[in-house]
Amino acid sequence: MERETSWVSHCFNKIEQGIELDSFSETTDDGNKEAATVSLDLILPDDLLERILSYLPIASIFRAGCVCRRWNEIVSSRRFVWNLSQVLTQKPWYFMFTSSDEPVGYAFDPILRKWYGIELPYIETSNWFIASSSGLVCFMDNDSRSEVYVCNPITKQCRRLQEPPGLKFSDYSALAISMNRVLHSYCVSIVKSKQVPGNFVQWDLSIHIYHSDTMMWSTPVKEVLTGWRGGDESVICDGVLYFLIYSTGGGAPECRHGLVTYNLLSRSSHGLLMRSFIPAPCSLTCGRLMNLKEKLIMVGGIGKQDRSDIIKGIGIWALEGKGWQEIARMPHKFFQGFGELDDVFASSGTDDLIYIQSYGAPSLLVFDVNSKHWRWAQKCPVTKRFPLQLFTGFCFEPRLEIMP
Repeated sequence: MERETSWVSHCFNKIEQGIELDSFSETTDDGNKEAATVSLDLILPDDLLERILSYLPIASIFRAGCVCRRWNEIVSSRRFVWNLSQVLTQKPWYFMFTSSDEPVGYAFDPILRKWYGIELPYIETSNWFIASSSGLVCFMDNDSRSEVYVCNPITKQCRRLQEPPGLKFSDYSALAISMNRVLHSYCVSIVKSKQVPGNFVQWDLSIHIYHSDTMMWSTPVKEVLTGWRGGDESVICDGVLYFLIYSTGGGAPECRHGLVTYNLLSRSSHGLLMRSFIPAPCSLTCGRLMNLKEKLIMVGGIGKQDRSDIIKGIGIWALEGKGWQEIARMPHKFFQGFGELDDVFASSGTDDLIYIQSYGAPSLLVFDVNSKHWRWAQKCPVTKRFPLQLFTGFCFEPRLEIMP
C-alpha cells in the first residue's frame, strides 16, 4: 500500500507544471514492462495506441507513461490530454481527510480499488467549504469566507476567485460549483444566511453567483425568510441551484428540513424563493445533496418516529418534479457496520456512485446507483489515533484536461 501511495504522489507532483511526464522512470510492473512495450510498439500506430491509452483509469495513465519513451510522449502530449474529454467519464474518487488540523488525506479510486496519497492546493484545514463538478473542486475558507479557490486536484492547477460580495461573517454558508464542458466555463454559487438582529424567527438570505467567463460576482437574490434559515448544503443541477433550508422552530417534526430552488438561467425575480419550497421526504436527522448526471439526489439520515433527532437508517432519494422518489435504503448490515453512527454523517457523489462515511471512523461505503449495489471500499491506510478524531471527505471526478 505504501509503495502505491508514494508512487502516485510522485506522479501527481510531476504533472503540476503543465502535465509534464517525460521525467518518469518508476513503474510498479517491472516484469511486464518489456513485453508490453515490444508487442504494442511493433503492431499499433500512434493514433490507435493513443485511443487505447485514453480509456485507462487516471492512475493507469500515469503508470503507462513510465513504460517507455513512446508511451510517455503520447500521454504527455496536449492532444492526448484534450482528447480525454471525448472518452467516457472517469469514476469519481473520494478524498478522505485524516486530520482535523491539516488538509491531508487519501483519495480512493473505485476502479482499481486503491488509496492514493495526494496533496490539495491552497486549502488550509479540512473544515473549509468544498464543492466539486466535472473535475473541478472549489474551496472556501470557513472564517471570513472571502477566500475562494477553484482547482483541479489532479494537475494542481488552481485559480483564486475575486472576493465574493455580501457579509463576510454569515451564520451559515452553502457552496456549489457547476462546470460546463462544452463551453469550458463554470459558475460558483454561495448561499449566505444570517439571523436578523434581535429576531429569532427571521433570517436574511442572499445568493451570490460567480461566472468564469466574466470573472465577476453578482447577487441576484436577497430575501428574508421567516421560520426558516439556510444551511451548508447546496448543489447545482442542470442550471438550477438547490439548497436545503432548516426550520427555526414552531413546525411539526417532519418539517425540519425543506428544499428551495433557484433557476440560474432564467434569473427568477425576488421574493419567490419559498414558492419553490419542497418538503423533505420524511423526518431527517441530516440531508446531503449531490448531482448525479444532472439529477438531484439526496442522502439523508432517517429519524425515529418519536425521536426525530435519533437516526434509525439512511435513505437515498431522487427529486422527481415536486416530489421525492426513494432509490434505496441502506441495508441494516451496512448500517450496523459503521458502529456508533451519529445522527449526521458525510456523503457525496457524482456520476453513478455515492459515498457515505461516518465522521467517527475511516470506513467508507460505496453505493452504485445503476446496479443498486452496496459495498465497502478498500480499507483506508489510516488508523484512528484518539477517540474524538473525526473524518470527513468529498468526491470529485479525476480528469487531466479540465482547467480552472
